[in-house]
Amino acid sequence: MGKRGFAIPPAAGDRAIAVGVAALMLGTGWSATHPGTGTDLLGHALLTAGGLALAAHRRAPVVVLAVTGLCAIGYQAAGFDVLSVAYLVAVYYAVRAGHRALAVTTSVTLLVTLQLTALALRDGPAAEVSVQARGTLEIAWLIAAFAAGEAVRQAEQRADEAERTREETARRRADEERLHIARELHDSLTHQISVIKVQSEAAVHVARKRGEPVPEALLAIREAGREASRELRATLEALRDDDTSPPHGLDHVSELVERAGKTGLRATLTIQGHGHDVPAAVGRTVYRIVQESLTNIARHADATTASVRIDHRPNAITLRVDDDGKAMPDTAPVPGIGLLGMRERVTALGGRLRAAPRHEGGFTVQAELPVERAS
Repeated sequence: MGKRGFAIPPAAGDRAIAVGVAALMLGTGWSATHPGTGTDLLGHALLTAGGLALAAHRRAPVVVLAVTGLCAIGYQAAGFDVLSVAYLVAVYYAVRAGHRALAVTTSVTLLVTLQLTALALRDGPAAEVSVQARGTLEIAWLIAAFAAGEAVRQAEQRADEAERTREETARRRADEERLHIARELHDSLTHQISVIKVQSEAAVHVARKRGEPVPEALLAIREAGREASRELRATLEALRDDDTSPPHGLDHVSELVERAGKTGLRATLTIQGHGHDVPAAVGRTVYRIVQESLTNIARHADATTASVRIDHRPNAITLRVDDDGKAMPDTAPVPGIGLLGMRERVTALGGRLRAAPRHEGGFTVQAELPVERAS
């Protein structure tokens, strides 16, 4: 078995760096002074505070830059001749976050203040030379910190740009594929469905004009043609415009059950609970499952009755479609395209689907769709 990777959370890493810098500065300051006086204690407190402030650099890099700079001035005024590692790290983080001009301005101000403070605390030509040498070293370290932050910032920016480019390319290819599918559907299905719709309506019109009874099967064919035309039009609109979704949902399930009754199938619908704030994706999936189930019952089940039951629960919607067809428990259902499509829709929403014959005969389709995850 392979080893599972372990990733340190960013916040924990930030705290570890802050504690490490604080310990480094505190140790350096402790070795350079004689502890015990009030000034020494204040200096140690400032050294510690400057390092620990780095833990907040993700939330407030500018504030951290200011705090570490003030701490640097404070502990130098207290007599601690310590390089401000915390401020250098804060400069790196500020530049990485994009605050380049502010980092430069703050650093120049800090250098001038530190130089004046050091000159005020020391006397003589040797001290002046020492201060100048220290200032040169601090400038070099600041340039290095600035360069490191800028390099990382540009690398992250290039990575983000590359990711956006990949996403745009994938989105463009998906759009092209959707348009291709829309054209294929339009060219292959629109004409045939229109012919069925027109012929059935003409047959109904002629029968009524002659005063003859219109067969229920012919009325069902006419209604199915109309519905297929509406469905195809909505699907083509959805494919051509990604923001447009097919309009059918929970409110249209009753129409499916009513149409199924016109084919001679005794279909009933039972709804329990109240469907408040049901996501559109869940509503469409429920509609499609009921639609496909009733279609399969009419085509293959040889059933006389069908029942649709929808139960609104606090965090989920359950759906059950039963029929009294010829399916038996020892008959394994053939996973056709319709059943696979239902399963894919339910799985995409994080739900569960079960479709199998019942022990007492007939077939059952059960689905459970979580509402919170889908939204």
